[in-house]
Amino acid sequence: MPRREFGIFLNGSYGVGKSSTLDHLTDLFAEAELPFSLFDVDWFHRSWPPGSGDPRNVLTEADNIRAVWRNYRRTGPRTPIVAGVIASHADRERYTRCFELPLRVVHLTASSEVAERRLRTRYTESQHRALTWHLDDHERLARELHRLSSYDLVVDTDHRTPAEVAALVFETFAPQLRG
Repeated sequence: MPRREFGIFLNGSYGVGKSSTLDHLTDLFAEAELPFSLFDVDWFHRSWPPGSGDPRNVLTEADNIRAVWRNYRRTGPRTPIVAGVIASHADRERYTRCFELPLRVVHLTASSEVAERRLRTRYTESQHRALTWHLDDHERLARELHRLSSYDLVVDTDHRTPAEVAALVFETFAPQLRG
């Protein structure tokens, strides 16, 4: 049976454990000798000032992801494993175009209390402004993401470690990737 290709996108609001899960998931892929490429979306749009007509840097982000993905693909077939936010069908389409692959979107959720606790441990005292922004926007984004209905897997991370979440995602999708 030929290997099926798709990307895995860890989606969720701030503090749900996307980046932590990403690290553990890529470890599982490496242990299973399944080829992958890791993408933490935040690192592809962090620049200032944003481009004219691109206030959220999403076009710059897409161009950056596309370029890195092209480099990874030159080394052979692999699964992009992505942590980020897909808040609309347009977002999903943009990422699908970047990778030129279908995406399996995993919606990671956490209660407001757990997300707030995680965010407070992520930021230092000198990063107060970033912490405040994420705390103020977490619930709005979480509500927005709950309205989307195109998830392939939903995982509540409140009582799971990132390693447990990664194992669940791996068990769900790895069998589909093996040839």
